[in-house]
Amino acid sequence: MSRRTDLRFRATTAFQRRLNPILRRLPLQTVLETTGRVSALPRQTPVGGRRVGDAFWLVSEFGERSQYVRNIKADPRVRVRIRGRWHTGTAHLVPDDDPVARLRKLPRVNGMGVRALGTNLLTVRVDLDT
Repeated sequence: MSRRTDLRFRATTAFQRRLNPILRRLPLQTVLETTGRVSALPRQTPVGGRRVGDAFWLVSEFGERSQYVRNIKADPRVRVRIRGRWHTGTAHLVPDDDPVARLRKLPRVNGMGVRALGTNLLTVRVDLDT
């Protein structure tokens, strides 16, 4: 990983550590809840994405470096809060999907942020329990 990419990752995650506790309290903010791979505690991360049928799609801006992606790899059972309502499901990493094309189908504001800050995009699909 280049020095510039590493600096961008560190700056973005430092900013998110301060902003995420505020965002996840907003009732209409979409939140992904994973189980911590070491602590086994619930970990909530504000995300942008879109529900399509019985699946919720999002793009991780730092791919497998994202903590929530690491948590998904350890335990794919997750919860997603969409429009104030919690849904359980199973998350799948979709490395064969084109994340840039996927971002075009997701909410525009989030897509701009992910494209601007992201360095290693990775698509994530959550199959929601019905």
